Amino acid sequence: MADFVYRTVMHDIKQNILNNKYDGMRLPDERSLAEHYQVSRSSMKRAMELLSQQGIVFKKRGSGTFINPLYLKNQSLFRYEGSNLGLTDSLKVPGKKQGIALLDYNVIKAPGAIRQDLFLNEDDFVYEFRRLRYLDEQPFLIETGYVPIKIVPELKPEHLQKSLFNYLEDTQNKVVTKAFLNITVEPSDKEDQAHLKLSAKEPVGVIEGIFFLDDGTPFEVSTMRIHYQYMRFNTFVNLNK
Repeated sequence: MADFVYRTVMHDIKQNILNNKYDGMRLPDERSLAEHYQVSRSSMKRAMELLSQQGIVFKKRGSGTFINPLYLKNQSLFRYEGSNLGLTDSLKVPGKKQGIALLDYNVIKAPGAIRQDLFLNEDDFVYEFRRLRYLDEQPFLIETGYVPIKIVPELKPEHLQKSLFNYLEDTQNKVVTKAFLNITVEPSDKEDQAHLKLSAKEPVGVIEGIFFLDDGTPFEVSTMRIHYQYMRFNTFVNLNK
């Protein structure tokens, strides 16, 4: 599914910002940018609104649009900005290649807590899988996920060696657009230490999440245990709306 024009423009401007292509931390005016990208003023305005909502740029009345210096100083590992919330699309680390190793794959009757989170019936089954994710050859994240079979009835192990959310989008035209996430830090256990190459004294970041399709259906319950060196998140607060 192709991005809208304004998203393509937004991504390009963001990459230009990361590559320091704008002098004085200031962007050209919207009219000039629209002419450069050969898009409508409304598309350009929407692209700039998204950049502003993410805290990447800010407008100073009467002076123009400027790059937020804190965005450049504190790059978040997870950047939810594409058409879905999958890790493959959200983990954009310049110069590093992603990889996925499937550790485990089972079909099981949904346990009580998982059944409750996914709003399943007592006799519903789920896929239970564990994956190890890499940046280049460095393992950094262990993912345990549960997905209802009735939503993706033909999911095979080989599909889980790539983006699950992109597979869903490509085969069923369904998109994961919402998530509830809980972020904590815990002492690492033996499995963390073995897979993520941690010492017994080093912690892990833990993200527990429920991901929802665009129609509101719960699609996946997931727990991600992350090497502490990659636990950096940014947020942007706007009280004007």
